Amino acid sequence: MDSKELAQYLEATDSISKPWLLVQLRLKKLQERQPTLSEDAYANELQDIYQDLMNLGEWWRGIEHQVF
Repeated sequence: MDSKELAQYLEATDSISKPWLLVQLRLKKLQERQPTLSEDAYANELQDIYQDLMNLGEWWRGIEHQVF
C-alpha cells in the first residue's frame, strides 16, 4: 500500500482523527521520498516523526474501546 492508498483508506474509514495512523502515513511518505533525500535529511525527518509518536504518550488509556 502506498501513501495515496493509505490516505484514501484513512479518509474512507474516518480515521483522520487517529494520530497513530497519521504517524504511519508520515512514515510511508518519508519511505517513498527516501531515495531523493540525503542521509541527514532522512534522519532528521525520521527523528521528527519519532518524537511526534513519543509525544502521543498513553492518551488512549481508559478509552481503548472508543479509539481502537
